[in-house]
Amino acid sequence: MAEPIQDKIKRSLQAAKGLYHRLVLLVGETGSGKTAVLRDVAEELGVPVININLELSAQLLELTAKQRALHLSELLDQLAATGSSPLVLDNLEILFDKELKQDPLRLLQGISRNNSVVASWNGRAERGKLIYAEPGHPEYRSYDLVDTLIVNMVGKATVDTAMKTREVGDA
Repeated sequence: MAEPIQDKIKRSLQAAKGLYHRLVLLVGETGSGKTAVLRDVAEELGVPVININLELSAQLLELTAKQRALHLSELLDQLAATGSSPLVLDNLEILFDKELKQDPLRLLQGISRNNSVVASWNGRAERGKLIYAEPGHPEYRSYDLVDTLIVNMVGKATVDTAMKTREVGDA
């Protein structure tokens, strides 16, 4: 019998404790059920799910476009500092907004140095790459899977620490 994805996430959180960035990404396409899985995990862990789009957009409204780009990282850090551990983050699309001129993965890695983080990633992980959007889309991003814990909505949980993916249970 296949291991429930919620258990894969919890096991990945345990494996993340030994990494510099304690970040677990739940990767799946739109409509794959990431939000429901995150809610289940958050409920089991006794922590809230933080809607990043909602929280940050409310704070960014009062700022000019230039101020938004300058202060986004600081606002995300403040949001992370007020949360419980682990942080469970959903709806990250605002981090990819081209007007904000940010590196979304780097932002998530930054807050995961001081706190374990589980975050949804609207995209896919394939052939050693973490992908957001399609090539040609203004928000398209592609990252190498190095020191990144991934739980796929359609596959097994993996960690890649030396450009070679291994199952988290073996990490």
